[in-house]
Amino acid sequence: MNEFENKVAIVTGTTGIGRAIAKKLAGGGARIMACGIDPTANRELQRESDANGFKLRAELCDVSQPEQVERVVGKTVAQFGGIDLLANCAAIHPFGNSVETDPETWNRCLAVNLGSVYLMAHFGIPEMRKRGGGSIVVVASVQGHACQLGVAAYTASKGGLLALTRSLAVDHAADHIRVNSISPGSIHTPMLEVAAAHFSPDLPVNEVVERFGTAHPLGRVGTAEEVAELAAFLLSDRSAFCTGGDYRIDGGLLAGIGVK
Repeated sequence: MNEFENKVAIVTGTTGIGRAIAKKLAGGGARIMACGIDPTANRELQRESDANGFKLRAELCDVSQPEQVERVVGKTVAQFGGIDLLANCAAIHPFGNSVETDPETWNRCLAVNLGSVYLMAHFGIPEMRKRGGGSIVVVASVQGHACQLGVAAYTASKGGLLALTRSLAVDHAADHIRVNSISPGSIHTPMLEVAAAHFSPDLPVNEVVERFGTAHPLGRVGTAEEVAELAAFLLSDRSAFCTGGDYRIDGGLLAGIGVK
């Protein structure tokens, strides 16, 4: 079903969830500008997209930098004619509490995880207005609602995304632009594997990832493709009355309490 035919999307992040969302939208007929800071990941996504006949261009971009975001938005409009959809997935995940986290790391995390969504809105929404509206998805996290030890910068950035999502939704409803966030639990991505190695360096990564899954009532971690399904729903006309919401995809993680 080509429900995204004639739609143009910018997707930030070319690994993990961003990669899965870009492929999902492209498979539905959208023209995609996928931007990420990892040249290898960009090349791999481009090769895979070309092999599948997707209308996708992978562009190198540090989404924390205003001039680079403005350039990507301009290239998207020049190549594809406008912007209808934004999927904000780019993120970094430093570890440490507020004492252990140095100011440079703190500022970098907030700039990439939170600031990039502001920048994409700042430069992208005027182009969406020209198309008569659109839809924006922000990938937040369950750690914007509750957090583990030693993730001060990351959880602050994700909590900020929940608030920014609401603000964007209210401010731009009259522009016919819907804005929603997604809060994943543990999703098997390269970022989760890094977390597994950080918290349990003496154990095999796959063993730690499986242990993370047992914390979720469904008994496993999720997949990037499952998150992409939810993102596609929120970006599509099927969710036409949804805006300003946060949609958890966490295997029931936040539904329970830690008492057994």
